[in-house]
This record gives sequence, structure tokens and C-alpha cells, in this order.
Amino acid sequence: MTRHITSDDVPALAAGAAIFGTGGGGAVTTSQFGVAAALDLHGPVRLRRVGELTPDDAVIVMAGIGAPTVGIEMLPSAEQPETLLREMERASGRRITAVMATEIGGTNGVGPVGWAAQLGLDVLDADGMGRAFPEATMVAMNVAGVPRNLTVLSDVVGNVTVMRTIDATWLERHVRAFSVAGGSLCLGASMLDAADVPGAVIEGTVSRAIEVGHAMLGAQDPVAALSRTLDASVLVNGKIVDVSRRTEGGFVRGSVTIAGTGAERDRLLRVELQNENLVVLEDGEVLVSVPDLVTLVDSETGHAISTELLRFGQRVSVLAWACDPLWRTERGLEIAGPPAFGYDIPYVPFEPGRTAPGAAGREGATTTSGATA
Repeated sequence: MTRHITSDDVPALAAGAAIFGTGGGGAVTTSQFGVAAALDLHGPVRLRRVGELTPDDAVIVMAGIGAPTVGIEMLPSAEQPETLLREMERASGRRITAVMATEIGGTNGVGPVGWAAQLGLDVLDADGMGRAFPEATMVAMNVAGVPRNLTVLSDVVGNVTVMRTIDATWLERHVRAFSVAGGSLCLGASMLDAADVPGAVIEGTVSRAIEVGHAMLGAQDPVAALSRTLDASVLVNGKIVDVSRRTEGGFVRGSVTIAGTGAERDRLLRVELQNENLVVLEDGEVLVSVPDLVTLVDSETGHAISTELLRFGQRVSVLAWACDPLWRTERGLEIAGPPAFGYDIPYVPFEPGRTAPGAAGREGATTTSGATA
């Protein structure tokens, strides 16, 4: 059954994408308004399943690249999506038929719908991460061994770069340099032939984000609704008591400390950040780590709080749930496990409800590892 995304779907899409952003991908508010306006102006966009692609289809994979903190002040240019499409079709010699989000998380999960409306293309019900990650290497296409040797970048003032890199590691280096030169924010695109898509993307993530968003927005207890819909655990309900955050090398880095409230007032959790929430620690123990997902949400509304918007005194609930199985493969963990971010800790798959070492009997504590940090 053919499905179209309309402006009525945008609030739920934005809310769900913010949840899957795990703190990264950029705050969704500005993108939400822009996408709704694009759909009102150009009409609904068709949401296509991976199985509906034909050999004649080619997919442009798009994302904003850089530090989310910069995106609060520096808005994208309306010409950037058109520039990327034009240059990609010229460089590849292919006619692009669909847009796919590089990551379903944050504004990068919402923006492609508006870009598709603007460009007159379909949206693929899939993405390259099933969440948000900070680096160009950390995509399902890289796990699957699908090369991304053609990339187009555009910054807000109109500079355009077409690059053909030898692998994803070199792609990350050049993309990051271009982003930093453009003020730590740019728009980027690569291309997938239809034949390369199956097994190289995370399927169904756009419709899943809309589903999660609807569940949260329509609930009397949004945090409980999210926990059920995502099969997630609430690690703690508390208040932010410290935020350490800096922008360097095109990333937001730092940590945030949450003190438990109510029955959990004796608990203190620290969340390590690199654009996204990476590792949660309590009493020197790892409760959960990448590639599993950790999102901080407003305890009252359930709306996700991106890392660049974390503030002292905010009342938050910390949610954690399992990543897509692709990231738990040997290759997936090599690309996006804790060591890939510089953490000398083993990855243990997150299992909702498992009690943290040394935390037995404390309400809400779960863990995936007994490693010290």
C-alpha cells in the first residue's frame, strides 16, 4: 500500500527522529518547521520501501555534517539540496529518484523529507544508521562493504566540493575538513544504486520514527509510552547537575551529570558525549554504551533533548534500548563500538531490566557491562 508523508506527519516524525538521535543529529525544531512548509508548498512525498526499488532507481543519501551547536545559529541555505542533486547527477551520470537520510536521528532524520519535497523525489523508508552517529565511517553501507567513493559537499555560502575518496576513513577526514572550513557545518550527499541498497541500510526507520512520535505525543505518560514502544529501560529519573561541553574538530564533546530524584536521589549518572550520547556510567560501572542507544528526554513531555541544548537544572529521564542487530556484528562493533570512540571498555549488548553491578535493589538501574571506566 502506497504511503505518503504529509505536513500532518511532521510533528510525529520530528519527535521520533529526536528520540532516535540519541542526543545528536541536530535539534529538530527548525527543521520541523522547514519541512512542514516544504510539504505545504510542494505537496506530500511518497514513502517507498526498499523492496519497491527497481534497477532504474538511484538514491541520494543526504545529511547535515558538523557540530550541532553551530546549527542553532547558522541556518542552511535553500539552494544546498538542489546543488547537491545537480552535482551528484552530473558526476554519476545517473538520474536520482529517491532521497534517503544518512541517519534517522535528529534534524538529519527530518530534513530529507523536506529536501525530497523540494526536489520532487520520493523518500526511502530507511537510513544508514538506525540512530545517529558522529562520523562518516559509521554507516550501515560501510558495515556491508558498499563503497561510497563519490561524495558531494556544499556549505552555506555556496562552496561545492565533489570528492572521490578511496575508503570511508579518508572520506571522514576530508568531509570533516570541509565542514570545519565552512564554519563546522555543511550539507553532504553520496549515492546508492538500487542493487546496493538491500542489506546495506537500516530498513523501515522513517515509518518507525513516525510511529514512536505518535506514541509519545498522544500519551498521558510520554516517558512510559516511549519505554513500551521502544522496549527501552528508564535508567534514571533526575536533574542535570553539571554540563561540560565544547566544540572542537567539528564535533560537540563533553559529558553531562544527572542526579537522581525522589526514590533515586542517591544515584549519580554521567553520560559521555561526542555529538551523541555514547556511554552511561554509574559508580565507575558502565550501564550502557554505543552502539546501543541512549536518549535524554524531558521527564514531563517525553521530548528528546539534544546534546547542544542540555542545561543545568533540566528534569530528565534517561532511556536506553538495543541497537539494530547489524551494529552487533563483528564489523559493526569495529566501526561503532566503544573502542571506535576511544573507550577502553568491552561492549556487552544492552538487555532491558538487567541490574547494574553494585546497584542491586536500586530502582531503575540497568547495565550491560561490569567494566570500569
